[in-house]
Amino acid sequence: MKNNKNILDERQEQILLRIEHNGCWLAFWGLLAAIIVQLILDFDFRNLAGEWIVFMLLSLYLSVGSTRQGIWDRRLKPDVSSIVVNSLISALALGILGFVLTVRRFPDKILGSMAAGIVYAVMAFVVCFVVMQLFACEFKRKQSKLEEEPESNENPE
Repeated sequence: MKNNKNILDERQEQILLRIEHNGCWLAFWGLLAAIIVQLILDFDFRNLAGEWIVFMLLSLYLSVGSTRQGIWDRRLKPDVSSIVVNSLISALALGILGFVLTVRRFPDKILGSMAAGIVYAVMAFVVCFVVMQLFACEFKRKQSKLEEEPESNENPE
């Protein structure tokens, strides 16, 4: 018995979309937290492959899907200042994680672990900045294309 008819009214549809939205972000941040905790607890990266693949696929889907629809963010604009701030936050987080992982592996090499953390942070900043700039350029291109298209739903009177 196949029933493809939507039986929800508009209010229920909006509530369901909000639930799905929250579930998606719960999965995203939960996967990231699980990966970080397992890395800190000295799990082998091969044991994290499943979580890492799902996390990367979810990240890619959200990024590409939003950009293709001409959506950047609810609160942030795709300008250089917000990209720099987000890249710095990512760099700081990855730098700290790199430092912690290196200290766990080589507890007597604090100075080397700090250097490793700095290298992680610099690389993360550069990669995040470049990728977000590319997405911002694509977003702006898509926005201008969407603004140029005439409304096909308009009724001529």
